[in-house]
Amino acid sequence: MPGGGYRTALECRDAIARGEVTVHQAVERVIQSIEIADRLSDALTDRFFEAALEVARTADQRLAAGGPPRSLEGISFTAKANIATTEGRTNAGSRIIESHRAAEDATVIARLRSAGAILVGKTNCDEFAMGSSTENSAFGPVRNPWDPTRVPGGSSGGAAALAAMVEGCVHLGSDTGGSIRQPASFCGVTGMKPTYGTVSRSGLVAFGSSLDQIGPLARDARDAGAVLAAMAGPDPLDATTRPERPDDFTTAATPRRIGVPRDYLTDAIEPSTRSAVEAAIEVFRADGASVEEVSLPMTPYANACYQVVSTAEASTNLSRFDGVHVGRRADDPTDLLDLYTRSRGEGFGAEVRRRILLGTFVLSSGFQEAYYRRALRVRRRIADDFAEAFSRVDVLVAPTSPFPAFPIGERVTDPLALYACDILTVGANLAGIPAISIPGGLSPEGLPIGVQILGPWGGDGAVLALARRFQELTSHHTALPPEGEA
Repeated sequence: MPGGGYRTALECRDAIARGEVTVHQAVERVIQSIEIADRLSDALTDRFFEAALEVARTADQRLAAGGPPRSLEGISFTAKANIATTEGRTNAGSRIIESHRAAEDATVIARLRSAGAILVGKTNCDEFAMGSSTENSAFGPVRNPWDPTRVPGGSSGGAAALAAMVEGCVHLGSDTGGSIRQPASFCGVTGMKPTYGTVSRSGLVAFGSSLDQIGPLARDARDAGAVLAAMAGPDPLDATTRPERPDDFTTAATPRRIGVPRDYLTDAIEPSTRSAVEAAIEVFRADGASVEEVSLPMTPYANACYQVVSTAEASTNLSRFDGVHVGRRADDPTDLLDLYTRSRGEGFGAEVRRRILLGTFVLSSGFQEAYYRRALRVRRRIADDFAEAFSRVDVLVAPTSPFPAFPIGERVTDPLALYACDILTVGANLAGIPAISIPGGLSPEGLPIGVQILGPWGGDGAVLALARRFQELTSHHTALPPEGEA
């Protein structure tokens, strides 16, 4: 049975604390489930099974000696390939750093280990987290567990695919423009992007430094909240972290004033997605919440703004990968220009090269004012839109994606179609606010649909509280993909 009979990671942790199962037994069962899931989805890039079992034995010895259980004691977890770990490779899905091994753990990895969690593997992702389908990985695409002919979303597609199939385990992804929430929607799991600065980015391979955030993908909002609580807090290695430790994410009151942004429920939204979101709103209304329509008038400009800002930051961040300082080096270069050109051309995939070119263009002399600085002004107005909405309501409820998962190959050769996947998620990154995607039902084709909850800056606890309440009132998050052949 997946997860050894424990649907959520916290259920597994509590069983360990009660002595019903040892840490070694719990981790061993998760590993067995992950091995089956990986054969179905190609979600893993690195496996640390033997090392994880050894850590589990040590944890059992500590508990047997009377050591107190820690907050995530015995919980297995995976990390996205762009998050540094001392085990395995940190290659961000790219050939240019294919064999890179980090000298130390990212801050989030160190904090989860300190809380008792056990790393079992690394998950595949779009190269340098640039993509919405996990088809842009240099190591091949990940398949959606609900339909292997479809994408799992991206860029955290590997993490989302495993979260859908493996119970009793949690997963770390990164979200620059929706890369946790959109795959969570496509795979029918819970995925959260925290408020910018809540979680350290130290050890995350940078894509867009003012947009990136590490967050959890899990079976439900309780698991996600527990993982976020273990990771959050100031970090001297990341000057952008918030200086104060956030309030406990697991005890916030359930928000009662819900806003529905009319700009997120347009005719462009696929009918079954719209119906699922409207049904979720009725669940909240029946539970006693007030529901009010709000306006976010800058929404039509959010995706264009995001593409300018994110590619500009990507161009800068990826300039270090040149075959001299960092990254693979082309064989037998004729001169320095040939070294740079071939090292980057051979090391980067088509999507990464495209975004570097776009970013370099919008930052170039003569175009910076027309594109980049104008995008920054639009970004400020997008943040103001959200602030105005949150002066009237506690949270917003909207779709995560305009549509369910699409077939592999359908959009990967059409960049504009692929970028359109993020139109409902990029706003939260531009404004730096928290947002979560939770399962809201299935389409007529049996594909998961995500419901997105967005909160004000620093409102991570309120977002999680409403997600938990929805999952207390519904059972969408308990659905598992159809069983495939191992």
